[in-house]
Amino acid sequence: MSLFRQLQKRQEDQRPIRVAVIGAGKFGTMFLAQALRLPGVHVVGIADLNVQVAKSNLALAGWPDEQYSASSLNAAIQSGQTYVVDDANLLIGAPVVDLVVECTGNPIVAVDHVMAAFRNGKPVVSATVEADALCGAALAQKAREHGVVYSMAYGDQPALVCELVDWARTCGFEVAAAGRGHKWKPEYRFSTPETVWDHWGLTPEQAERGRLNPKMFNSFLDGTKPAIESAAIANACGLDAPSEGLLFPSGSIDDLPNQMRPVQEGGVLEGHGMVEVQNCLDADGDQIGYDIRMGVFVCVKAVTDYQKHCLEEYKVRTDDSGIYMCAYKRWHLIGLELGMSVANVGLRGESTGTADSFRADVIAVAKRDLVPGEMLDGEGGYTVAGQLRPSAISVPAGLLPLGLAGGVKVLRPVKADQPLTYEDVEVDTSLTAYQLRRSAEAMLSV
Repeated sequence: MSLFRQLQKRQEDQRPIRVAVIGAGKFGTMFLAQALRLPGVHVVGIADLNVQVAKSNLALAGWPDEQYSASSLNAAIQSGQTYVVDDANLLIGAPVVDLVVECTGNPIVAVDHVMAAFRNGKPVVSATVEADALCGAALAQKAREHGVVYSMAYGDQPALVCELVDWARTCGFEVAAAGRGHKWKPEYRFSTPETVWDHWGLTPEQAERGRLNPKMFNSFLDGTKPAIESAAIANACGLDAPSEGLLFPSGSIDDLPNQMRPVQEGGVLEGHGMVEVQNCLDADGDQIGYDIRMGVFVCVKAVTDYQKHCLEEYKVRTDDSGIYMCAYKRWHLIGLELGMSVANVGLRGESTGTADSFRADVIAVAKRDLVPGEMLDGEGGYTVAGQLRPSAISVPAGLLPLGLAGGVKVLRPVKADQPLTYEDVEVDTSLTAYQLRRSAEAMLSV
């Protein structure tokens, strides 16, 4: 509980953590909105393919013009300002950079950035959770081989769940389930960027004001992002994925203890130690009160009578058996909270969540009938959505990971609502992301 004091000390000693941010989209801008308020942290460089848009986002986030006017990295170091450039590798390879924050959101590009950082001996905080779902276990192994830290981004839900699971286990509880909330109707899995705002509950004007990317937000709505984040949680926390995908049980926070237990005990789970997503809409599509839509939870089980009695004595809300309880964080603030990862990695050399295994996977499922010759448009688009599966099922079946389903040609017809396989598409096998994905798949047989 001393991170802020340690940051203050770094500021006093004039030894700030020098950070390079790759990608100045929504997540990156949210972090940058906070970065000027963090003692002991100096964002020395920002890389984005569109420098003018990046600078516009900095202005939107409240940065004064002079703060991002440095003409070079050296000038940024001398002045305390920030250098904005379109070349990520220039920042990643710079000796003055202590830590790389990757937040492009593109798993193929992100893997290249992460691996370049490792080769340059730099730790990485990755907000591109898509890369974790695709090949996180292999990336974590590469980080260990290079002697650096690879971390999920605090503020995104997977890292917040990792924190809750770590709390539970460190306290001596058994973790029954963990996950996040969502707004879900089964028909949302067919949503496109054209339909997202009505479903999401925003007007086009609100979306434009916030410079919100309809494809990115559609990936939340159509179930892709919940699947991606659930896979990251499972792989970092040693939890299992449901065999037929997420169930999205409807309920409030107070319903979680009864729901997040095995079916044979009255819950919805296949077994103990699962990931799941709770739905904030009831069967009629109406909003449920006191929901966890924007938050995260862990459900724990009292494994001794003494634990159970303590829960009763301290008036903990439990399931009807008195042995399951839920701890939660109702809100997550995305990039506004990323300072926690920067501080943990930069000061302690400790991640805020890393894949330890490849237990859960996100597969590409057709949103409509697909025909040979057309191109898949990846996460949040018009052609495919991501669904969660156990890796032990998806890998032997040759199912196509969602992370490789962008910009690839369809070779065979695929019916709507059917999973795609590697054989259905033309994948570029020269991609580093593809090769690391195959390395992650090989871990299942070890």
